[in-house]
Amino acid sequence: MDEFDIETVAQPDMNSPVLIEGLPGVGHVGKLAAEHLLEEFNNTLISRLYSEHFPPQVTIEDGRTQLACLEFHAVDLSTPLQEDEQESGEAIDADLLVLTGDHQAQDSTGHYRLTDSILDIAAEYDVERAFTLGGVPTGELIEEYSVIGAASSAELIEELSDTVEFREDEPAGGIVGVSGLLLGMGERRGLDAACLMGETSGYLVDPKSAQAVLEVLETILDFEVGYESLEERAEEMEEVVTKIREMEQGPAPTDDDLRYIG
Repeated sequence: MDEFDIETVAQPDMNSPVLIEGLPGVGHVGKLAAEHLLEEFNNTLISRLYSEHFPPQVTIEDGRTQLACLEFHAVDLSTPLQEDEQESGEAIDADLLVLTGDHQAQDSTGHYRLTDSILDIAAEYDVERAFTLGGVPTGELIEEYSVIGAASSAELIEELSDTVEFREDEPAGGIVGVSGLLLGMGERRGLDAACLMGETSGYLVDPKSAQAVLEVLETILDFEVGYESLEERAEEMEEVVTKIREMEQGPAPTDDDLRYIG
């Protein structure tokens, strides 16, 4: 296999779609958000990107194996996906080019070369703007979720400032992986790009943070999406969070325990 192999599955009609990237990261925020778009809107798988920079493994679903890869989907925001529908597999007029997958590159060189390949594919579809989605760790469980932004130009910051919170020198460690490199390397190619990062503890898969990011993206791109499935996942995670908090606090003192305080 070559360093990168691209498998073309379909060639839908697209007119300068917006690139949305959601790969695994902190709290799986970006991945959850991108996959939710695929669950909610009519979409077509258009290509798979294979690379020797991915882990040497296959995923398995219902016994069927799939070599590690990234997938590009064309998404039509005007057509919600009905519960009884699957991916159409047909060419559609696409508003978004959504990139998702189960892996990022395993090394620094791989991150750069992988991002270069992603930008090549984006250029083929005349992508002029990109939003990368991810999480920013707070190190503690949180109740209210803010979305922090970073962008490749001062003009884009000004455009998004009413919707996204831009903080000085945050996130402190910068943006690691494809989500950050698409901004840095994209700027060198003339691509307007911004990263939307939902605050998250960093300890758990965080559907609430993914929803907060999508709500911001809704405002920016002017579309509407339902959140029922994300809310169900959030309820499941809330049960986990409750148990964690109970463990942190320890058992409540009994009357006998209180007699020895003082």
